[in-house]
Amino acid sequence: MRALVLNKISSQVHVRAGSAADLDALIDLETKVFATDRMSRRSLRHFLTASTAAVIVAEYDGRIAGSAVVLFRPNSAVARLYSIAVAPHRSGYGIGPTLLTAAEEAALARDCLYLRLEVHEKNLRAIARYRKAGYREFGRHHHYYEDKGHALRFEKPLVPQVVALRNAPPYFHQTTEFTCGPACMMMALAWSDRSFRPEPACEFRLWREATTIFMSSGPGGCEPYGLAVTLKRHGLSPTVHVSRRGPYFLETAKSADKRRVMRVTQDDFRREAEALGIATRLTSGKDAALVPILMNAFDSGAAAIVLVSGHQMMPTGLPHWVFAFGHEGRYVLVHDPAASRNDQGIALAPETFAVPWPAFARMTRYGPDKLSAAVLVRKGGPS
Repeated sequence: MRALVLNKISSQVHVRAGSAADLDALIDLETKVFATDRMSRRSLRHFLTASTAAVIVAEYDGRIAGSAVVLFRPNSAVARLYSIAVAPHRSGYGIGPTLLTAAEEAALARDCLYLRLEVHEKNLRAIARYRKAGYREFGRHHHYYEDKGHALRFEKPLVPQVVALRNAPPYFHQTTEFTCGPACMMMALAWSDRSFRPEPACEFRLWREATTIFMSSGPGGCEPYGLAVTLKRHGLSPTVHVSRRGPYFLETAKSADKRRVMRVTQDDFRREAEALGIATRLTSGKDAALVPILMNAFDSGAAAIVLVSGHQMMPTGLPHWVFAFGHEGRYVLVHDPAASRNDQGIALAPETFAVPWPAFARMTRYGPDKLSAAVLVRKGGPS
């Protein structure tokens, strides 16, 4: 039986994990709720027993009044709300929001960072409910439903109730696609000095100081030694932890000339790091090698800028830096600078996560050779 928090809502309504004994009632619910795009009996039977799915049932006075199906993929931090249904005669009883909360709890129990869903673009009531619950639109599928209607795609970051997040250090988002490293450096400086208030140009000043990487198109980003040298010159005490010696990220550049520039500038940063007394530690090439290093660093009062694979910690294949500032229990506490922004470039909300250690370990393996890299930061003094 899949783990699910049984959250009693009231004397009339409660949610529980679905079982094979619920199959007939769930099929009846599908028939009453959906005129098209119904789940088949075969699909529902599979979901009730599959390790990659959670079927959640809402009961009212002992009878099934709603259901939700959440799907999971191995080694993915994203869960998908595949279906949610409420019996028409129980509309307005809070069953829909209750099922949505239960779906989020089920995803958190599987160490997921996001819950995603699709909704018909004409289902305005459901869209309003999802927006109110903190979901944001990020795309669409054209002609997704049987009636050829388009599906809007929504997602919500899932953040467990972790006490340490209440006193998180200041957050700064990157204002371009190539300044995750500088944004993390600003967060490191603010972590060291809570009175730090960067002006808008600070992000790009740090970028100029630390950049060596050419992306496939557009301006470049940062590698470990550029970050470390820049942090050192701004008063912090960094240590570089990498699973192999550089140069790094050459695969992001398409031309031989750009790769030449990357090699030359990275070699120069490495020499500067040695001259500044910045230590380098080679980590094991094994999976999760960074976990004990980061755990010990956090316990000793350090923070870290850590390489992960992908934008917003999703596996897009691009190098991306995040700021890890502590841990609590089974979670590492992380600011991801790649926040969603409004038309004025203002972050809609800080992208702050409590990431389970196993999930975080998977994220910190970049590229075919599973490169791991982190710049540990202390508040001055010996590294």
